[in-house]
Amino acid sequence: MSTIGILLSGGSSQRMGFNKLTASLGGRNALERSAALLVTSGCDRLVIALSDDTRPAAEALALPVPMTLCEGGSTRGGSVLNALRAADGQPGDIAVIHDAARCFQTEAAVRAAIESAKVNGSGVSSLPMTDSVFETDSQRPLDRSNLVRTQTPQAFRFEEILAAYQQAGDQTATDDAALYARYMGPVTFTPGSELGRKLTTQADWDWAKAMASQPRTGTGFDTHVLAEGRKLILGGVDIPFEKGLVAHSDGDVLLHALMDALLGAASMGDIGHLFPDKDPQYENISSRVLLREVAARLRAKGFTVTHVDVTVIAQRPKLAPYFPQARQNIAKDLGIQLDQVSLKATTTEGMNDEGKGLCISAQAIATIF
Repeated sequence: MSTIGILLSGGSSQRMGFNKLTASLGGRNALERSAALLVTSGCDRLVIALSDDTRPAAEALALPVPMTLCEGGSTRGGSVLNALRAADGQPGDIAVIHDAARCFQTEAAVRAAIESAKVNGSGVSSLPMTDSVFETDSQRPLDRSNLVRTQTPQAFRFEEILAAYQQAGDQTATDDAALYARYMGPVTFTPGSELGRKLTTQADWDWAKAMASQPRTGTGFDTHVLAEGRKLILGGVDIPFEKGLVAHSDGDVLLHALMDALLGAASMGDIGHLFPDKDPQYENISSRVLLREVAARLRAKGFTVTHVDVTVIAQRPKLAPYFPQARQNIAKDLGIQLDQVSLKATTTEGMNDEGKGLCISAQAIATIF
C-alpha cells in the first residue's frame, strides 16, 4: 500500500496579484512548506499538479520521495483528476489531496486524514462551525451543530476517489469530499486545524507573513563522560575512537543538545522528560530515532524548523571529517535542507574536563517558526 500525496498548485493567484505559492514566507514558499508537510506526514510519493508559474519552484524541490509533475487543469477538479491519473495508483493505495495554499496545516491533521482513509475509506479534515449561520434568502438560521467547515488534506482510497472524479465528468464540486459523497457514500470527518487556513485574500497573506515571521529560539547543552568499551557516536555517525560516551541511550551528545534546543524553542520540556533514562525502551536507542520523534512532535504543534547550530566541545578526536555526514543525518531527520544545519567543533586548549579527555560536551541553538 502506497500513500500518494496529491499537491494542487495549478492556480494563477489572480486575486492576490502575485504568485502566493512561490513568494517567500520566512525563507520557504508555500509550495515548499506543503510538499514537506505531506512527506513528513507519511506520503511516500508525491504528484504535483502545477501551472507554468509554479513549475520552476516545483522542479527545484528537493524531496526524499519520488515526485511526479503534471499539468494542472482549468479547474481545481481538473487538476485533481490529472494528478490522480498521473499517480497511476493501485487498489489499496491512499490518495491524500492537499491545496498547496494551505501551507501551515499541521502534521496531526494530515495523519488523522490518512489513518481514517485506511480504515473508513475517507478522511476529510474539518473544523466545527463556531459562528451563527443564516440562509440569506429565507433568513433562516441553520443548526450549526450539524455543520462543519472542510479543508484539506482530504484522504481517500485511491480507486474510489478516482472513480468518483471519472463519474463526475464535467460536474464540479467545491472539494473532493462532495464528489466522494455523491458517488461513493458518506465521508468520515477528521480533526483539522485553524492553521490549515487557505491563502486566498490579502488578509490571509498578511496572516501567513505574521505566522512565518515569528521566530522562536531555544538553546541546549549536554555533556557525557568518556569511557572505554563504548562507541563514540556524534550526529548519528559512528566515529573511530578508543572511547565512547556513557549514557542510557547511545550517548550522542550532539543530538541531545540539539533536541533540547528544539524542545526549548517550542516550550515542550526536555529530552529527560520525554525520554527518561529509567525507561528500558530507550536503553542504547539511537538518538536519531529520538530526534525524529522530537521533529514529529514539533510538526504536530505547527512548528517549522528553520535553522540549527551545534558546537561540539572535545579535545580529541578531530571531528571535522565526520560533520558532513552528521549534517546530512540531521537535515534528513528534521526534514530540512542541508544549508539549514550548522555544525562546529572546538577544543578547550587542554583545560577543563573536555580538555583532559574526560568528557565531550555540546551546546546548540535552534530557530523555529
